[in-house]
Amino acid sequence: MSRLRRGLDKLEPLFTRGGRFEQFGAIYEMVDTLFYSPPDVTRGSPHVRDAIDLKRVMIMVVFAATPCALIGMWNVGFQANSALAAMGYTGIEGWRGVVLALVGAGYDPSSVYDNLMHGLSYFLPIYIVTMAAGGFWEVLFASVRNHEVNEGFFVTSFLYALILPATTPLWQVALGISFGVVIGKEVFGGTGKNFLNPALVGRAFLYFAYPVQLSGDAVWVPVDGFTGATALATGAADGIAGILGSGLTWTQAAIGTMPGSIGETSLIACLFGAAILIYARIASWRIILAVFIGLIVPTVLFSSPDAANPMMSIPWHWHIAIGGFAFGAVFMATDPVTAPDTMLGHWIFGLMVGFLTWVIRVINPAFPEGIMLAILLGNIFAPLIDYFVIRANVRRREKRLVQQ
Repeated sequence: MSRLRRGLDKLEPLFTRGGRFEQFGAIYEMVDTLFYSPPDVTRGSPHVRDAIDLKRVMIMVVFAATPCALIGMWNVGFQANSALAAMGYTGIEGWRGVVLALVGAGYDPSSVYDNLMHGLSYFLPIYIVTMAAGGFWEVLFASVRNHEVNEGFFVTSFLYALILPATTPLWQVALGISFGVVIGKEVFGGTGKNFLNPALVGRAFLYFAYPVQLSGDAVWVPVDGFTGATALATGAADGIAGILGSGLTWTQAAIGTMPGSIGETSLIACLFGAAILIYARIASWRIILAVFIGLIVPTVLFSSPDAANPMMSIPWHWHIAIGGFAFGAVFMATDPVTAPDTMLGHWIFGLMVGFLTWVIRVINPAFPEGIMLAILLGNIFAPLIDYFVIRANVRRREKRLVQQ
């Protein structure tokens, strides 16, 4: 038995019922199950045994999203260093400048290390604040309800940090994740009982409560005085001609070399994560494929280079590469708690999310991105979709029995 295991076993009586720190039992259980499998597992028949559990599912999702985070941090640093070079600056002031100097990172946009470290200096504070604020509410509700701290928050916090702009004030980061965890999940009973994706709820709250800090051309590149529009914003104003005129190529958009939220700009990284989740049978390939189809089909049918609406001139292969569409389709729409459970429901839900994304992006001139709101609207209808699918199956089977 390892020294860590012996130490945890020695502390366990203090946190169990009647122990000195009984009220903090949820924290002990969280630490214990982080390193070891929970003791209350079924070991014999007739139960089905599987090596996968919620903790390992969450770890797999974080692993699948890690390429998005790495490319996102590099891109944040690349955009910042490119802006600094364009403005004639050779460095930055404040604690970030000190830390970057300590780790030997400069401000060369052609250096992978410089870009990665610069981007990390923005992502890490956001993630730490997210974990601290959201973890506080998770532990508080678990302690009050005498429940275990669920590992689902590790995924929520990671994805939430990736869908924020690098310039988001840290107090807004804390406020958004608090709203997402408390209002989006805990008030309904916690993990498994919420009907909205908590990370998206927090992001939507920040967008509508503080639109100045979460939208516009000045929030995507973390350099004071520099403005850089996203590809979607450029497309909404000038269509595909504006995007191409900005110098952005489709290959760059697919890689993720463009202004945007930290971790949702790379189509390639999102598809790599999708392959991992589908292979591990964690995410539904039906939902992912249906979301893409739901966006691509209306784009092909109604696309026109001469349309009065500039967004209608953008081809389908650009739509899937710009904005946070791919990230939302892979990591948000496939949330097993907030998506339908039936297989037909997966197709209906995915098509609905993809089509609503197209409607919000193209038809609504005031909101160029649409995947976030489309998924939240889909979450609301997910139980209804399952209900009608199940009722249709019941009626079909009853009819079959009558005919027999």
